[in-house]
Amino acid sequence: MRFKIYTLVLPVFLLTALSACHDAPEYNNDNFGNFDALWQAVDDHYCFFDEKNIDWKEIGEKYRGLITPEMNSIALFDVCAEMLDELRDGHVNLSASFNTSYYRRWWTDYPQDFNLRTLQEYYLKFDWYSTGGIIYKKLSPSIGYIYYPSFSSGISQTGLDYALALMSDCDVLIFDIRDNGGGLLSNIKTLVGRFISRDITAGFVCHKTGPGHNDFSDPYRIVYSPADADRVKWLKPVIVLTNRSCFSSANDFVATMKGLDGVTVVGARTGGGGGLPFSSELPNGWSVRFSACPIFDRKGNSTEAGIDPDPGCEVHASEGELAVGKDAILDFAIEFAMKTTLLPLPSRR
Repeated sequence: MRFKIYTLVLPVFLLTALSACHDAPEYNNDNFGNFDALWQAVDDHYCFFDEKNIDWKEIGEKYRGLITPEMNSIALFDVCAEMLDELRDGHVNLSASFNTSYYRRWWTDYPQDFNLRTLQEYYLKFDWYSTGGIIYKKLSPSIGYIYYPSFSSGISQTGLDYALALMSDCDVLIFDIRDNGGGLLSNIKTLVGRFISRDITAGFVCHKTGPGHNDFSDPYRIVYSPADADRVKWLKPVIVLTNRSCFSSANDFVATMKGLDGVTVVGARTGGGGGLPFSSELPNGWSVRFSACPIFDRKGNSTEAGIDPDPGCEVHASEGELAVGKDAILDFAIEFAMKTTLLPLPSRR
């Protein structure tokens, strides 16, 4: 990351509009023309070639050699999708009227470390409060618990007030986002605002300034502010629970929370997805979406490959244990919380 830094003043979702514009060649609406248009769009705008050590030219030549003029649309789609899988990126999708490609190995090659039924039956006892996209409950007089399964679910400010007020006499909050595949970046702002008392630099984002693989702007700060003064805040210890299926905005949330004092991340490394998407259309009407704007944590580290739990806090919950009602990650967090209540509360930035 370059040393010169700017403060981000535009909404994050507008950053894809800042991707560099240049004269694009015309492509024929045939198998070779559509393949070439796809390859070129990715070549011009994808942002993780160097980070992942990807030789896109070599990959393009390999898969173009599989194209024939006679192959039907499904066969062409399959070749293009296989090429895109070489990016190893869950944010990459090729969409046609009959299919949407998706790289799944970012999470399928790892243990799940979570079972919703186990949580509901053995820990929440089928008894919890729910509001908007969250469920919450006191696990004990000193430990509060919130589960947020998707950043695509809206969060009610009033609902958050009720949840945090209910647990206001607790000493530790467990915030569980396992299996959260991401969603709206605006929900990060809503949540983080409840855990800080002043503005923070959560991380940085760059955008493409040209078609070269290293044509990026200087970093822009991503700044979050505290919730309004009349909102209920939580400035006591927080334990964030993660697994590999935490992706995209859920991944960004973990990176932000990990940078705060008094926050401990427990579980497995997140799935990554630290790039804002860019979309393009092929001559035949298919659309492609892929990462174009890299996101970095507050220390300037890329978040694309995922966020590790804190030292000594990597925990995995086996399928066998989960099947009989034991969630090793949540158990670890509860034990950690019990120890934490005996310590002075850390400051919160």
